[in-house]
Amino acid sequence: MGDPRRLKAKYSGPRHPWNKTRIDEEKKLIQEYGLKNKKEIYKINSKLKNYASQAKKLIAAKGKQAELEKTQLITKLSKLGLISKTAHLDDVLSLHTQNLLERRLQTIIYKKGQSRTIKQARQFITHGHVKINNKQIKVPSYLVTQSEETNIQFLEKSTLSNPEHPERNFEKTKITEPKKAEKKTVKKRKTRKKIIKK
Repeated sequence: MGDPRRLKAKYSGPRHPWNKTRIDEEKKLIQEYGLKNKKEIYKINSKLKNYASQAKKLIAAKGKQAELEKTQLITKLSKLGLISKTAHLDDVLSLHTQNLLERRLQTIIYKKGQSRTIKQARQFITHGHVKINNKQIKVPSYLVTQSEETNIQFLEKSTLSNPEHPERNFEKTKITEPKKAEKKTVKKRKTRKKIIKK
């Protein structure tokens, strides 16, 4: 039995730490999804690896137990909205990091228009303003199921429950097409001749 004071990490980092393409991709994900650090990306990737390893084992396995585990894995991922109910195990192998990041509570709150920015959505969650099915959630990385998505609300005791709150009462910026650059008429400057006095 291991030492309970030294807990093992529930995720694995990259094999090679200095890969420029991977580092650039991680920076884009952190900015797009408002992540705190790269550890959150590593946790998501480790979950994807676990799902992929389960799918690979079940593709080769046969028997009643294998069929039961197949249905359990597909129903679990379909509840999260990652795959359809009629999907196969090959569809599990085609999942990417962005698929799981889209199901995070922080991302869904921002996509539903309940916050101005993705980072503000994280602030609402960590400060304890959000609930799902009358249960307070303080974890921005909480994976929301499709049935829970419609039940995301602000707590009654929170000031954000008022729709007239200044942080909620804002207009969505409309995407307008950029105006065509008008041609500026260049006026020719008249060159004045210098009169040299003799």
